[in-house]
Amino acid sequence: MQIAIINGPNLNLLGKREPGIYGNESFESYFEKLKAQYPNVQLTYFQSNVEGEMINHLHEIGFSYDGILLNAGGYTHTSVALRDAISAIKTPVLEIHISNIHAREEFRHKSMIAPACVGSICGLGMKGYALGVAYFL
Repeated sequence: MQIAIINGPNLNLLGKREPGIYGNESFESYFEKLKAQYPNVQLTYFQSNVEGEMINHLHEIGFSYDGILLNAGGYTHTSVALRDAISAIKTPVLEIHISNIHAREEFRHKSMIAPACVGSICGLGMKGYALGVAYFL
């Protein structure tokens, strides 16, 4: 089974950025633990601060992988282009957020990508990624 994790803008700063919201662990460190937790799953990781690169990556893997966990960061609330890319591919996409977007600023309450995703996990910290992998299994 192949599952991709795609993280969007500013998530390269996990472990440094707003630790009260996002914690102290880098995603790279967490990703190693996640791979150890699911040794029989081929997990890949891609992060970009650039919307077009995220779309290109969705197009690249979106017809061959078994699942995609997408934390689109701030693009969640603004990107029709990401929503269209998710709709255009065959691989199911699960929306992930480390923080509870519904408990934050009002502009974060609306997800542009949610209608194109199979579901959403938010507010459970990094554990949301493991729950996403479990969903696809």
